Amino acid sequence: MLQFPAVNLREFVISPIAYLPPEKALEGLSAADAERHVTGVRHSVAEIVAHLSFWEEWFYGRCTGAAKPMVHSAAAGWPAVADGSWPAVQSRFVDYLQKLAALADEDVTRPLSPAIEFPPLANYTIADVLVHVATHNSHHLGQVVVIRQILGAWPPPAGSWTW
Repeated sequence: MLQFPAVNLREFVISPIAYLPPEKALEGLSAADAERHVTGVRHSVAEIVAHLSFWEEWFYGRCTGAAKPMVHSAAAGWPAVADGSWPAVQSRFVDYLQKLAALADEDVTRPLSPAIEFPPLANYTIADVLVHVATHNSHHLGQVVVIRQILGAWPPPAGSWTW
C-alpha cells in the first residue's frame, strides 16, 4: 500500500500552497463580470460558484449527519443564479468553505453516518470529504481564473501568481 505524507486538511480546503486560496480567487469580481456569460463557455463565474456551494453544502450536511440523498443528475447540482445575486452566491461559497474547514479540527477518520448511497463514495470519512471538496473546488476555480482572464478581471486585488 502506498503511503502519502500527512496533509493539513484545513490548509488544503481554504489556503492551499500550490494555488491561490479559493476565497481570494473570487475577490474583486463585480456582479456584472461574475454573472456575464463568455462566448464558448458554458457557465458564468456565478454559476460555477453556485455549483461549488451546492456540493459544499451537501457534503457538509452529510458530514453532520443529514441523510440528504445525492442528486439524480448532474444538472441538478447546478442551481440557477438570479441576476444580481453574486454577493449572496460568493458569501454562501465562503461560508460553507469555512464550515468544511472547521471539520478538519475534528476526528477526520470518522466515517460518514449515514453512509453516502453512491458506491464510489459509500466508505467516505470526513477526511475523504475534505479532499473531495478541495479537489472539486480547485478544478472549477481553475475555470474561474480562465474566465476572469478572458474578462480582463485577473488578477484579483490581492494579486496572484501570474506565471
